[in-house]
Amino acid sequence: MIILGIDPGLALMGYGAIETDGHRHKLLGYGVIETKAHTPTPQRLRALQLGIRDLITIYKPDDIAFEELFFARNVTTALTVGAARGAAIIAAAEYTENLYEYTPMQIKQAVVGYGRAEKGQVQQMVKMLLNMMEIPKPDDAADGIAVAITHAHTAHSKELFRMK
Repeated sequence: MIILGIDPGLALMGYGAIETDGHRHKLLGYGVIETKAHTPTPQRLRALQLGIRDLITIYKPDDIAFEELFFARNVTTALTVGAARGAAIIAAAEYTENLYEYTPMQIKQAVVGYGRAEKGQVQQMVKMLLNMMEIPKPDDAADGIAVAITHAHTAHSKELFRMK
């Protein structure tokens, strides 16, 4: 099974693609889709949508998993990241109905074994689980990979995490 994990963001949308049998994972690719700060928002959203379409064409994922948004304070950031996430979901939904989402705590629990793990701990475990030489950069890309790993670890109960 091929899983595309996505960490939503307007400036940097992280992604990671893995192939898995449920126990062993092989990294297919990772990175970010970047948009420039002074570009009008509609153009940035379109670039993200097209970027996700390109990733789908490259990796042909069986499932696509997203990190859910969690913002306790900054409403403006939450709205812009929500719009970016929406653009990515539209591109993914054009391709498949196999869309899933996980909270940051669920991702930390699945990758590190502790739901309140620090970002560095998640990155270190991503590196170890995939036998990488170094921690994937930027952080958004490591987070995208972590989303994909989380989905792989919940394959037996993945219907609980299907987007509604």
